[in-house]
Amino acid sequence: MKIAVLGTGGGARAHIAKLAELGHEVHVGTRAPKATLARTEPDMMGTPPYQQFLAEHPGTGLHTFGDAAAEGDLVINGIDGHNAVAALSAIADQLAGKTLIDYAVPFVYNPDIEHPWPTPWGAMPVLDPCDSDSLGEQIQRALPRTKVVKAFVTQEQATVVDPKAIGGGDHTMFVAGEDADARQQATDLLTSYGWNDVLDLGGIVAARGMEMYAHMHSAIGFALGFGTHFGVKVVR
Repeated sequence: MKIAVLGTGGGARAHIAKLAELGHEVHVGTRAPKATLARTEPDMMGTPPYQQFLAEHPGTGLHTFGDAAAEGDLVINGIDGHNAVAALSAIADQLAGKTLIDYAVPFVYNPDIEHPWPTPWGAMPVLDPCDSDSLGEQIQRALPRTKVVKAFVTQEQATVVDPKAIGGGDHTMFVAGEDADARQQATDLLTSYGWNDVLDLGGIVAARGMEMYAHMHSAIGFALGFGTHFGVKVVR
């Protein structure tokens, strides 16, 4: 399958490498390919420059967001939550009729709030939107011709593409979206990644719960030790 991955951060790279390993034709999108390839220093998260990743994963070339989306039969959104709606709206035509799996979290960094939550890297970001809306819903409203599925968002992406690394894979992943066939397409991809327990939450409104879970995921991670990967299982 031709799959487009929009973004070049650590999470996107996990999908790029796994999809290529599975034999998919991967098209990677970024805002400015020349600028991305020109970087020689790690990003704010310590991720090495993309040119280093590209040298280690030949065949996963770099395009603009629009060109990559045009090539993909399925699209995975790894654009940061703050910029996702604008970036995806600009390529609406290339995304029309396709399934877009979105795992972005609508974080607002360095918030000026009365009671900040201290973390190892500073104050915990806040979520915007939250409670009465979600980034997944905003993307779906901005892209009415695209079948948006919220998924992958409740795990680190390294675990999404390798679920058996945690507890032998005995944990739960979630999908939500308005189109049942698109949710199944996301579920099929997760199955190919190794997931045995994928829980369909129904409509895109459930993206609110998945995105808000980001804070609980952080709290558990801090309790276990920063950087510890773990899974969450729904016990029926």
